[in-house]
Amino acid sequence: MNSLTEKNNKVFISGEIITDATFSHEVYGEGFYEMSVLVKRLSGQGDILPVTISERLISDKALKVGSKINALGQFRSYNKLVNGKSKLMLTVFVRELLESAPLKNPNNIVLCGYICKPPVYRTTPFNREIADVLIAVNRSYNKSDYIPCIAWGRNARFAKNLAVGEKIAISGRIQSREYQKRFSDEDIRVLTAYEVSISKLSAYENAENFDVEEEFNLLSSSGGYNAETSTLNDYATE
Repeated sequence: MNSLTEKNNKVFISGEIITDATFSHEVYGEGFYEMSVLVKRLSGQGDILPVTISERLISDKALKVGSKINALGQFRSYNKLVNGKSKLMLTVFVRELLESAPLKNPNNIVLCGYICKPPVYRTTPFNREIADVLIAVNRSYNKSDYIPCIAWGRNARFAKNLAVGEKIAISGRIQSREYQKRFSDEDIRVLTAYEVSISKLSAYENAENFDVEEEFNLLSSSGGYNAETSTLNDYATE
């Protein structure tokens, strides 16, 4: 992976393993495993995130349920056939395991990519402004990851005017969210969605000057979201 595409997508998580590692797939003889990791928010609530890790990284590690994991990697997407339909799946792809957590904030992500569908702007019953944004992030070997993001408050007002194809850089955290989906009158299921909650964004010509490394370290060392993110700071602690 070249350094440019690596900088486009960078994640750090620190949390507790809550499911056993199960075999997922194999690429060129290298096996990959999946597990779920509970990452606590500053409020004490948590996000349960899907994690994919190579057998190379876990061969000499005791990654069992209840143990702590500190990981650097990327937030990746892939398509999976579910009930005959293609479904976008998301996972934290681990590239490096750390012995300890060097960052205070246990859930950091920075992305740099392109708007690939018109943002959807709406308000909640409590008058909170929200914008759903889908970002295409380039990866090596001409691949791309499609990452759903959510902006709040003034960031939502800014994001709603972004056009398809515009470049955008964001920092924030990965969150999990349960929702109900009705398949029939008798079949209502509780499903989980994963998305990036945006704390800071830059678009248009400014995206080129968005220092991913600096942003990642700044957000991490602060122990939380910067107060300059206005209403987003409130949401981050809910």
